[in-house]
This record gives sequence, structure tokens and C-alpha cells, in this order.
Amino acid sequence: MPSTPSRETLPVAVVGGGFSGTLLTINLLRHGARVVLIERAVTQMATGLAFGTARPEHLLNVRAANMSAFPDDLGHFVRWLGVSGSDAVNRFVPRRIYGEYLRDLLDETLAAADGRGAVKAGEATAARFEDERVVLTLDGSEELACRTVVLALGNFPPSLHPALSDLPPEICFTNPWQAAGYPRLDAVNEVLLLGSGLTAIDGVLSLERAGYRGRYTALSRRGLKPRSHALSGPSVERVAAPEARGSQLLQQVRARASQVEWRVAVDELRPHTQNIWRRHDHAGQARFLRHLRPYWDVHRHRLAPEIGEQIAALEREGRLRFVAGKLVSATPENGPENGSARVIWRPRGTDDRDSVQVGLIVTCTGPDGDLTHASDPLIRDLLQQRRVRADAHRLGLDVSHTGNVLDAWGERQDDLFAVGPITKGEAWEIVAVPDIRRQVWDLARYLTNAHWVEGEGL
Repeated sequence: MPSTPSRETLPVAVVGGGFSGTLLTINLLRHGARVVLIERAVTQMATGLAFGTARPEHLLNVRAANMSAFPDDLGHFVRWLGVSGSDAVNRFVPRRIYGEYLRDLLDETLAAADGRGAVKAGEATAARFEDERVVLTLDGSEELACRTVVLALGNFPPSLHPALSDLPPEICFTNPWQAAGYPRLDAVNEVLLLGSGLTAIDGVLSLERAGYRGRYTALSRRGLKPRSHALSGPSVERVAAPEARGSQLLQQVRARASQVEWRVAVDELRPHTQNIWRRHDHAGQARFLRHLRPYWDVHRHRLAPEIGEQIAALEREGRLRFVAGKLVSATPENGPENGSARVIWRPRGTDDRDSVQVGLIVTCTGPDGDLTHASDPLIRDLLQQRRVRADAHRLGLDVSHTGNVLDAWGERQDDLFAVGPITKGEAWEIVAVPDIRRQVWDLARYLTNAHWVEGEGL
């Protein structure tokens, strides 16, 4: 009978081959670990949904100079691009180019890893936790033994708004990157975008590229739209972490913005944002999410300047409007065969009702972090085993500061970790490349004990 491999010889299993999982795999391999990267959608390997778009109009929302995969080599991406000088500092490149960069990095690292790394196409559907190992079930039958599992599942897809449940699927899309393939686009006069953030902007850009020339209504609770980056990058000096919390912190940021321009005031917080979030108790965090989150999002997550100008031009032409309100109902107009719907919403702050007839509705509300809505089979299995729980705000998984997934009783697990957007409840700012690259860098060092070497100065 073959002997059972020791825990030390088993690989780390990274579940999810998008940005977070790919970059974690690269860092683990660079630190000498054995790794198996599991991805069910091989066409999105190393890119995920964020950087898997092939459409040239979808640009990065961060300048190339700040998009290196490595926190210890901030010029890496710029060198890969082969550009230099001010052009590199202020360039916003297509997201598909960044996807190619990630795939190149993965291929190079695997080739140099002497067989320690493997990519496995398939879906992890269940996990069995034993004394010295975890056994993953792939595609319902195959088993893979590993020493640690890291969940890098990216964002969970958005849920369909209940008011849209009676509409035919031909006019109602939950994926804004597919809406441009609507078969009757030339017959559509009005598009409703549910949401007004960066995802809605992506939807507009894709539809414009596909030849749509009708009108857009972007409906969200506050009707806010993303701000644009300045034409050239702001000069931001490192400042001490603010001690204020809650409304006092807000007042300080507003005062600072009046002195140095709002982009600088927001960017000065970047090194401290996660710790500011952690210093607030659950009630303080909930108040932020309820009252300030939309305003933070539109100032923190910005558009490339050229995209901002395109959106402004559509507004000036009267083809795009941002409205604040709440969706009330959406019904097929004279039957679903007509391919349109009558949408009714309540404008913010009133009891009135407005309506519009639309030929296409696109959900752009962002991911649904509530685990109870997740369709991922591995998450559902872990929920059933009580190995995972939602964070206090239902933004994703409840994890420790080091990424250990907490079980139903709040206990850290040393064989189950998570990275990326599903850890938003612990870190808040963990959706952009600069934040995730630091998170996966730290976790790779933790799992390979490299943090002790550096800490001891050896």
C-alpha cells in the first residue's frame, strides 16, 4: 500500500485563477512552495473577469506606473510595457493588456519553478479536512490532497433585482460586458443601467463600441457618477495616519481637500485606509457603509481622463443621464414579444413616480457579497460544514488580519485562507491591484515562513 505523503510535501491549493489567485501562485512559487492553481474557466486564467475583457475601450482605472504586480518592484509593469518617462507615469492602458502581463508572469514563473507549480483546469466542489491535509474534490469526482487551501474566488456575481424577475432574459442582463451582444440593439432607443459606478461606465463604453446610438438612464440610490483622474498624477507625500474617526475624520478630509485638491486628500489616505477601517467598530463601519460609501467610491475609484471626457460628452449630448432613486417595478410592455419594458422608479427624497420605456436593462450594481446567495459549490459545501461564515456586514467571508478563514464559531483555521475581494469585510480596500498585491505578497511569505527570515534579519 502506498504511503500517505507528509504534509510538508503536499502543495498549497489556490482555488481561483483570476488576478488574486494568479499573483498569489506566482509569489508562492518565488518563495519555493509547491502550488496547484485551480481554475474552472481556463479562458480567464490569470486574468479573471476584471482583466479578461478583450475590448480595447475598457481601460485600467489606475495609471500604469502603479500597476506593478510586485510591491518590491514598482517599475515592473512599466518595464514590461517598454515605455518610460512621463508617458509611463500617466498612461491608462487597456485592461486586456494587463491580462496579457499577468499571463506572461504566470508562464514565466511556472517555467522557472522546476515542476513545483501546476495549473489544473476544473472546479473545486467540496473539501474534506483531515489531520494533516485537506482533500479537495474536483468536478465532483477527482480528489486532490493539499496542505492548505486558499480561496481566491474573486467577486460573486450580482443578484437580479426582484423587480426584474418577470422580464424576459432577452432584454435583461446581469453581465454588463455581454449586453453589447444584444441581438436587437439597433431597435433599442433607451437603455436602463441599474447602478452608476465604474461597472455602468463599462456597460456604456461597450454599447457605444457596438454601435448603439440611443439614450442611457443610469439609476442608483444617489445618482452619483465616478470622478476622473487628473491628466497628470498628483504629487502625494506620505502623511501620518489620521487619529480621528467617524464624522471628525470626514471633517478633516474635507478640510484637507480644500487645501490640496480632493484627489490628493483622498490619495493621502491610501496607505492607511485598511487600518482606518479596522479601527472602527462594527457600528462605525456600518454607518460608513450606509451613509458615506457611495461618496467614497466615486472619489476613490476613478475614471481614466479620456473615459471621463467620453462620459461628459454623452451627458452634454443628452444621451446619458444619471438619476437618483429606487427601482419600483419593471413590466413587459404589451407583452414580452415586443422586446421592451416599462420601468417605474421613485426619485430620491420624494413619493413621486417616474417611468421610462426601455429596450435593454443592464445590472451594474456590483458584486453580491452575501454568502447565502453564492452559487459556488465549494462555498456552499464549506457553509454546510460550518467552515466559513459571512463577515459582519455580509461583504464576503469573515477572515482574520492574516487571511485565515474564520469558522462558524469565529475560530481561525490554519489550513483555510482567503484573498482578494471576498475578504472585503476585514480590509475594506481590497479590490484594487495595489492593495491585493500587498495582501498576496504577505500571505505567500506567511505560508512559506519567509516572514520570519526577514523579521530576524537573516
